[in-house]
Amino acid sequence: MGHARPRPKHLAAKLLEIRHSLGLSQSEMVQRLGVGIPYAFISKYELDRNEPPHAVLLAYSRAARVSVETLIDDDLDLFD
Repeated sequence: MGHARPRPKHLAAKLLEIRHSLGLSQSEMVQRLGVGIPYAFISKYELDRNEPPHAVLLAYSRAARVSVETLIDDDLDLFD
């Protein structure tokens, strides 16, 4: 039986920071991401209730012009 991989501790805060830096509402963020998810999922990601799938992480990284590694690596700051 395998073990669940550890969740990034700062991912939720980074996703919220990205949305705020872009000046977008949650529904506007969904449109910007272009991944076809309900806008309520944005709140779940930002509150660390759900971890976004890879396609959503990739869309966030492209929107913020940062690498996916920057999003998921707790040792990397978002906008340095």
